[in-house]
Amino acid sequence: MANAKIVSYRRGRKTQNPRQAIAKIADVNTKEEAAKFIGKRVELSFPKNPIKGVVTKTHGDKGRVIIRFRRGMPGQAITKEVKL
Repeated sequence: MANAKIVSYRRGRKTQNPRQAIAKIADVNTKEEAAKFIGKRVELSFPKNPIKGVVTKTHGDKGRVIIRFRRGMPGQAITKEVKL
C-alpha cells in the first residue's frame, strides 16, 4: 500500500475543479512508474466521513497523478496524505 500527498486541485488559469486533485506518490519520480497506479482506489480520511476516489491519469513527467473524487474536497485536503 502506497501513500500519496495531495499537491493541488486540478485547475486552469481561471478555474479550479474541487472534485479532481493532483497528487504526488511517495517514491515515484517518472511518468511510467505513475502509470502503474491508474485505476487504483484512493481514500482521503476525515474524522466523520472519508472521501473516496480513483486515480484516473498521470500528470506531467515527474510522477504526479490526477485523482477524481466522488464529491468535492475541502480546502483542508491540500497537503494531506491519502491511502492508495
